[in-house]
Amino acid sequence: MPQNADFAAAFRLIVDAGPSIWALTALSVVAVALILWKISQLVRLGAWNGGRATQNALSRMEQGDREAARRSLLGRRTLRARIVSYAMTTRLFGGLPESAAREDTERFAAAYLERTRAGLRPLELVVTIAPLLGLLGTVLGMIDAFQALQDSGASADPSDLAGGIWEALLTTAYGMAIAIPASIALTWFEGIADRLRHEIEDGATRVFVYASKAGL
Repeated sequence: MPQNADFAAAFRLIVDAGPSIWALTALSVVAVALILWKISQLVRLGAWNGGRATQNALSRMEQGDREAARRSLLGRRTLRARIVSYAMTTRLFGGLPESAAREDTERFAAAYLERTRAGLRPLELVVTIAPLLGLLGTVLGMIDAFQALQDSGASADPSDLAGGIWEALLTTAYGMAIAIPASIALTWFEGIADRLRHEIEDGATRVFVYASKAGL
């Protein structure tokens, strides 16, 4: 059966490529797991929802309806809503002076914003290691290929050398195939984290500016 033959050939090629290909396979599983986990975490934090509700609450606050603005954010679990609600509670209803309320809000926000960058360092490590592992596999494969060429002496078959080099280069391609999508995902996650940080800083600043204008 052609499909079974293709699968057997692919499996044999992976086995012949050496330990580097197995390490890269494990690394690809780690990368996929990290990406899926990060997406689910950002969904739970409300990276793509909750922004409109927070903006509406801030608009209500700036119109003078502070209590309604705070109530509209209570119970919401998104990152923006929690931090802006905390800033409102601390500055507008907590009775703290501005400096103390600002420091307390920054402390609270920092703990949540740290979650937006969780898992990015391991993913960055995958991006760095995958091409190096691929290159290592290629170098080891080339060494084996040229060693076999030396051992065969004058009876060396160029096709065998070409086949060995081709199999060695497979690990470099595999490493790059892992690193490129992982790098794209890493850049995407970093952009989301930066956007959330900017939006949260903007929302908290609006709370403190309103409190100063209202003489609170």
